[in-house]
Amino acid sequence: MTPAPGIQLALVRHAKSDWGDPDLDDHDRPLNERGERDAPRMARQLVETGFWPEAVISSTALRARTTAEVFAHALDAPLRLEERLYAASATTLLTVAAESGLQRVTLVAHDPGLTVLAARLSRDRIDRMPTCAVAVFTWAETSWDVVDAVDPVSFTFDAPR
Repeated sequence: MTPAPGIQLALVRHAKSDWGDPDLDDHDRPLNERGERDAPRMARQLVETGFWPEAVISSTALRARTTAEVFAHALDAPLRLEERLYAASATTLLTVAAESGLQRVTLVAHDPGLTVLAARLSRDRIDRMPTCAVAVFTWAETSWDVVDAVDPVSFTFDAPR
């Protein structure tokens, strides 16, 4: 399948994490059983949409990195780790995508930044990014400089359950 022209951005919130060890640093929390089930299923569903990113860029937190590895494998895309995506704001998320130098990017990160960005890009039609949710935005424009100011040509949203 030929990729669509213009900018494409997939936002993926990390899959459900394990809170079982209260002494574990937040950055080091792994996925729980549900997260391990949801990540491959949501990755397959993204593949079925025909979206093929040039890279999956992930927060360095274990739960995000593990989710991103599943998506990168399913999408046959290289994985890049980016420290700035841990607890990133919506603006930082968009900046990382723009600075990637790529036209088609998947970001795997955290809330509240992902929900704020998804709401902003969808003009509030996406109001929540639950764990392992996927939102894909497509613009006709070929410059990241305008994606925050121009409505996307299309967007999709999918979440587990």
